[in-house]
Amino acid sequence: MEVLRNMPFLGWGQPMQNQVTSNQCEMLYESRRTEEEVDRKSFQGAIVVAEFHKKIKEAFEVFDHEVNNTVDVREIGTIIRSLGCCPSEGELHDLIAEVEEEEPTGYVRFEKFLPVMTKVLLERRYRSIPEDILLRAFEVLDPLKRGFLSKEELIKYMTEEGEPFSQEEMEEMLSAAIDPESSTIHYKDYVTMMVTDEN
Repeated sequence: MEVLRNMPFLGWGQPMQNQVTSNQCEMLYESRRTEEEVDRKSFQGAIVVAEFHKKIKEAFEVFDHEVNNTVDVREIGTIIRSLGCCPSEGELHDLIAEVEEEEPTGYVRFEKFLPVMTKVLLERRYRSIPEDILLRAFEVLDPLKRGFLSKEELIKYMTEEGEPFSQEEMEEMLSAAIDPESSTIHYKDYVTMMVTDEN
């Protein structure tokens, strides 16, 4: 029994040189827990990035008519909006400048578009405006509180106020927003439809 007491690894008889204190155990535990948490977050982040890549690829492929990993530069805005982003015209031009070739060809390659769009989605840039704010904006344009705007009123606001819509944007919005029978936009219904479509 005396032999066992004098062995340092058992801690009897003499103090151990390599004995781990409870504080060191806690630090080791916290360190491992932090590493596991970082690993888990890294793994979750990788999954999010992979999902974004898949969505971006799918949206891009819709407009890649020649199946050569390029799209017409004029389609970039539609692709970006289909991914739930709503950049202004100025922001869109900046994005296009970032993904276009040094010598503009009129086409954008997927390899250049993917990292830029992934960063945009990760940073949650150009998010859409919440439903209540959109509704209030339409209500400002409707001082009589009728619940609708005429096609003519809408065209006037879209072309003369703030950042003007392009002809293509205006036609796209009018075709989706205007009730063909009354030639009006019932903006509460339109806002609800827009928000539902984005989700």
